[in-house]
Amino acid sequence: MKPDREIHGRAASGDPELTLFDTHAHLADEQLTADLTSVLARAQRTGVGQILAVGTTLGSSRTCLQIARDLPGVLSSAGIHPNHAAEAEPGDWDEIVRLAGEEKVVALGETGLDLYWKDVPLAVQQDYFDRHIRLSQQLELPLVIHLRETAAEILKMLTEARRRGPLRGVMHSFTGTAEQAREFLDLGLAISFAGMVTYKKSAALREVARAVPIDRLLVETDCPYLSPEPVRGQRPNEPAHVFYTAACIAEVRSLTLAEFARRTTANAQALFRRPV
Repeated sequence: MKPDREIHGRAASGDPELTLFDTHAHLADEQLTADLTSVLARAQRTGVGQILAVGTTLGSSRTCLQIARDLPGVLSSAGIHPNHAAEAEPGDWDEIVRLAGEEKVVALGETGLDLYWKDVPLAVQQDYFDRHIRLSQQLELPLVIHLRETAAEILKMLTEARRRGPLRGVMHSFTGTAEQAREFLDLGLAISFAGMVTYKKSAALREVARAVPIDRLLVETDCPYLSPEPVRGQRPNEPAHVFYTAACIAEVRSLTLAEFARRTTANAQALFRRPV
């Protein structure tokens, strides 16, 4: 990594060559909505031209869509997070399906499986993940997939779905192994890295990021969580900080930051089918 002062200086001053895409931001979170105009202005100054606002419940999906309608450079997803699946009301899924047809909704999720918290029965999570997968294949909208201590279960469901037809989507905030990354890549998915790849203890994860094919690689913040180095102690995380994650992986891959930004932004635009 470059010295912190150099990274901070370049991020703060802006760089006209950079065109970054934060592919996973929880803009509906109250930590960010309290001053969203300033949050997005800082992102623009750091070269972040596009942001995917990610829904985790029906309510947050509606909020993300409204943000995307109101503010330039923001797109939205619609979905029910596995940790919120048990809270969903009977009509919520029908409304997610309706939202999926809105122009600014370019992805489904955040969906997936999570066995870390153990608050929602796995069968309930699997039911909602399956709904997202089938709707994704029906509408050709990419999935935004959450994985926490469920790699085998997710791989099984995605492999079964792949027999029905192509898969499109991204394994978001990836922290798995190189072998797991290859399995998801073989299914046709992209791999996205968040702030954890910058942490000192994450050398193995940086090696995974180095090995992912450049045309399948994305970056994100997962804000307001997971602030990267060198702002790890700063809360909340925000889209401007995707700069640091991009700088870290670009160095690992021996690419200029401008080239890395160009390639990963093009990947995101292709995945979400937005004009370059």
